This record gives sequence, structure tokens and C-alpha cells, in this order.
Amino acid sequence: MARDSSATKARLLDAAFSEFAAYGIAGARVDRIAEAAQANKRLIYVYYGNKEQLFDAVLQRALETGSESVPFSADDLPGYAGAVFDHLVEQPSLMRLVVWKQLERPGATETETESYRGKIAVVEEAQRAGRVDAALDPADVLTLVLGLSQAWFGAVGGPAAGGTGTGWTPERLALHRTAVVEAVRRITTPPLDTPQELSGRS
Repeated sequence: MARDSSATKARLLDAAFSEFAAYGIAGARVDRIAEAAQANKRLIYVYYGNKEQLFDAVLQRALETGSESVPFSADDLPGYAGAVFDHLVEQPSLMRLVVWKQLERPGATETETESYRGKIAVVEEAQRAGRVDAALDPADVLTLVLGLSQAWFGAVGGPAAGGTGTGWTPERLALHRTAVVEAVRRITTPPLDTPQELSGRS
């Protein structure tokens, strides 16, 4: 029974992800989710309470999957930005889900807040150790890294806007990925002449 329950929940979350990404919370229909999951509609209310709580569960799972697929490290922020970009290319509906969340349920969840604070602390420690340029506030560094990784997906014609990425070929996507990685490298790489090096020359 536990196995059947887990399988049903997984199908419901998969179906809800597609429904919410396409229609948002207000436009999503519980009937369609249940039908796509081949499950009784009543189980959605049993397992998740209501449509908004189901959306929260879908978003939570998506965030956890992203964290597992793209572990965060301040030791290679350019590489991290490229990996985030790759993950979103593979999961174009994810950005649409995030956009709906921002529109219909603004404000960060507790999980998002904790994750963000944790990453900021890691960046700040890397700045103190001289591995990341300390010219910018660590919160700004993280915001820019994530923003650059996601910028294409919200552009006109991009997946988050319901398009196909302005018809970009894999080669063009690869060029943009290179631009993202290089931009993050320029923002985060410490200058050659650090204060320690300058004081050592005097």
C-alpha cells in the first residue's frame, strides 16, 4: 500500500508540474491533473489539501531536484552558472513554473529563503578567503550569477514566455552558454593585484 501511495503521489506531482507550468495556479484544473495522473481527484485533497498546497509541493520538489542536479559551490561560480543554464535547457517548463510562482504567490518560501541565505554565506566565506572577488556584496554576487544563468529563459520568445527560444540552434545556445560562463567569470574572479599582494611589494 505504501508503494502504491508513493507511486500515486509521484504521478500526481508530475501531472501537476505540467499543468501548473502551462496554466499557473488560477488556470490549472484539478480534474485535468487527476486525469493525467490516472488517479482519483479526491486523492489530491487527501494528500495535499488544496490546489495552492499542491503547487507548493510541486515547487518544493522542483527546487530539491535542482539542488541535487546542480550542487552549489563558490569555488567555481562560472561552472555553476553553466550547470544551472544546462539544467534549465533540459527542463524548460521549470522557468515557466517559477514565473507563475512570482506572479501568483510572490515572496520567497521558507525553503527558498534558507537556501538563498546559505548560498550567500558560502559566497561570503569564499570572498574572505580570496577565491571570489570581494568588490561586490555577496548577495549581489549570487543574484547576478543566478540572473545571468536564467536571463535567456525569460527573454522574448524564450521558454518561460511560452516560446521556443527564438528558434535558436544548439550551436547558438552553446554560444550563449559560453557568454554566461564568461560573464560570471569576469564578475567573480579576484583581481590579480589583491591588497595582500600589493602590501607584499611595498
